[in-house]
Amino acid sequence: MKKIPWIHIILFITTFLSTLVFGALQTQMPEDIIKEPARLLNGLPFSLTLMFMLLCHELSHYIASKKHHVEATLPYFIPAPTLIGTLGAFIKMKSPITTRRALIDIGASGPIAGFIISLAAVIIGLPLSKVMPAKQVAGSLSLGDSLLFSFLSRLIVGEIPDSYDILLHPIAFAGWIGFFVTALNLIPVGQLDGGHVAYAILGNRHTNVSKLLVLIMLILGFFFWEGWLIWAVLLLILGLKHPPVLYWETPLDDRRRAICWTTIIIFVVTFIPVPFKAI
Repeated sequence: MKKIPWIHIILFITTFLSTLVFGALQTQMPEDIIKEPARLLNGLPFSLTLMFMLLCHELSHYIASKKHHVEATLPYFIPAPTLIGTLGAFIKMKSPITTRRALIDIGASGPIAGFIISLAAVIIGLPLSKVMPAKQVAGSLSLGDSLLFSFLSRLIVGEIPDSYDILLHPIAFAGWIGFFVTALNLIPVGQLDGGHVAYAILGNRHTNVSKLLVLIMLILGFFFWEGWLIWAVLLLILGLKHPPVLYWETPLDDRRRAICWTTIIIFVVTFIPVPFKAI
């Protein structure tokens, strides 16, 4: 008889509640929610979209792991008092990855699945967003644009005058977060998802690429967005080397190479040099 995975269930429910609260706070004041708790339901569009994106990302990793007979845990969700109510989710590998093919399938499956859900969220949420005078959103947080988000904004909303800005609908905001999370995961450093893919292609040369990219993040942190400094230090703590696969000699096929190029393209179009800034 299998045990009920209580820790995973509790973390999932807690993260759903925290994203629900922070989703509701995006559209109203805390005192309004205290007076009328039913207003928490206004956070559902953001919370459900974000949770579905994270769930698809992690379950794709989990399913790919099972397909290649790699033992992995169910997703651990992380509730946190952040702008979005969570620090994301992760699964834990409990056995070595056997081949480079398996490494690419496991590493790339999550970001690709999360990207697809995020893309759908942005396409659905942008038409529901509002174009407002910039002075009406002064004092709030301005979101940077990736190449893809900028393209979709122009395509769906149209050209925005200099004195105006887009107030994103919660679904579009969750999609923006999804793009940002996807790009972070696809940075080809260490044991990030992008690191898995890069190691499968480059082998031990991947460590040198990791060092170079961490240096670039430090430079970006000093001159563009301070968050890159935190991310670079965190990656240094986690380690830049990737553990070897058991059977390196198993060659990559054309499908896996196409998956690698797909992740590179997704990373380029979703990367944001300056994700947040105050206005």
